[in-house]
Amino acid sequence: MKRRLLLCIDGGNTNVVFALFENDKILSQWRMNTNIRTTADEYGVWLTNLLSLNGFNMDEVKATAITNVVPAISYHLKELCRRYFGTTPICIESAEDVAVSVLIDNPAEVGADRLVNAVAAHSNYMGWLIVIDFGTATTFDVVRDDGAYVGGIIAPGVNLSLDALDRAAARLPSISIKRPEHVLGKNTVSAMRSGVFWGYVSLIEGLVSRINKELDRKTTVIATGGLAPLFKNSCQVIDSIHENLTLEGLRLLYEDLGKSPK
Repeated sequence: MKRRLLLCIDGGNTNVVFALFENDKILSQWRMNTNIRTTADEYGVWLTNLLSLNGFNMDEVKATAITNVVPAISYHLKELCRRYFGTTPICIESAEDVAVSVLIDNPAEVGADRLVNAVAAHSNYMGWLIVIDFGTATTFDVVRDDGAYVGGIIAPGVNLSLDALDRAAARLPSISIKRPEHVLGKNTVSAMRSGVFWGYVSLIEGLVSRINKELDRKTTVIATGGLAPLFKNSCQVIDSIHENLTLEGLRLLYEDLGKSPK
């Protein structure tokens, strides 16, 4: 008996992530660099080869869902779903596509991925929440106990900060992010790593403290994104790591629309 799978696609500023779901379980996922010149056929050849190599058949994909914050790739992701899987994808690209109260000045300004995160966080955790997403930008999003999105913060992402140092300071070397053993650096590389790593720890702890003070309540803090595990044991305010929050939120939104794979 063939499986009936849902393909979820998360189009971000740095990567496009593809994940196969069977019911609520992720069977496999892959990512490629976001490139506005990538066509539907290039996505299709790349993805169908990966499906085959991992033991999946294209006709097992019975449904598709997309969240995307890069308008230039939207058409090609939709065409990928139509042309290669014979599906009409649901698309979460703005606040209008999400049944969530967005309590900010202009709801259209909130990235779709942040609203999808809010849906997944509210589904998995109780009370008031802060979702920290370590992506191209580091975002902080506050979700009320009834699921409403009440506001957020956008800061430069960790890797973006490293790239800026590399480009702007001629005598500083390129470095990777890692937890330094000491706060005080004894050479240029350790000093840079300390500045970025412990700087971000202080950023996270400081902003969470200020949010809690402004709300006059304690929140549960959920971290997601590729660098979230790096900060978990060094940052006292992070309560939980949920690496696939965006993908799970996209699956939940698909199911809420009553379009489970058939």
